[in-house]
Order: sequence, then C-alpha cells, then structure tokens
Amino acid sequence: MKVILLQDVKKQGKKDDIIDVSDGYANNFLIKNGLAIPYTKGSKNVLDKQLEKRSNEEATLVAECERIAKELSTKELFFTVKTGAQDKVFGNVSSKQISEELRKLGYNIDKKTIILNNPLDSLGTHKIKIQLHKKVLCELKVTLRK
Repeated sequence: MKVILLQDVKKQGKKDDIIDVSDGYANNFLIKNGLAIPYTKGSKNVLDKQLEKRSNEEATLVAECERIAKELSTKELFFTVKTGAQDKVFGNVSSKQISEELRKLGYNIDKKTIILNNPLDSLGTHKIKIQLHKKVLCELKVTLRK
C-alpha cells in the first residue's frame, strides 16, 4: 500500500515522502497514529500544492535574508572596551552583545546564528560570520576600541 508520510518515521522516510509499505503496517500503525495518509490522486495533488507553497515561501525567505546580508556587509559595529596594561582587553565581546547591538540598529538576529571562530578579545577590527539562513551566510565587521 502506498502512503504519504505526514511526519518523519524512523527507518521509513521523511515527511512528505511517498513510500510503499504492507497494508497492515499502513492501516494499523501509520494511518492510525496520524503519521501517514493513504496515497490517492487527490492526496498527491494536495501534497504537490503544499510543496510548491513551501518552496515559494522558502525562496521569499532566502531573498529577504540575502537582502539583510547585503546590508550587514556594509555595516560595522563598534564596541568600547576596558583595557589593561599593553592594551589587553578585560574579558571579550560575546555573540549576545553583538546581537543586542544589531537589535539597536533594527536587525532581529539571534545570538545563536552568530559564528565566532575566535573570541573577540583584542583591539582592532574583526570579521565575524552570521548564518542568516542555511543558504545565506554574511560577514560583519566588529571593531573593538578603547
């Protein structure tokens, strides 16, 4: 029996996959538990429309992220930090501080998307990466000064 999966099912397939399973497994487990629906022409049409809609939404989201990435690549954030002897910075600038500074500029960027390969603990300009979307990565300049 062919079914369309509504959720990921371990060792069977991912959401929206069309799989062929035994009638008993399909009726007694997959369909009964809401993990799948029977494959028909109508359900296939509905699936195709949903996939097309998701694809369009994804394309719109990627375009928006690329626009934000282009804007951020021209920006530079400045942080005034305390330093000790020989201009050694006390502590470092965290992704949370960068996220808060971006929020002040009008960008709602989660601190988890900010990639810091090295801690920002020295004076000068650093380039950091921000993963706006799995397909969009941008670079931002962060400058630490006295």
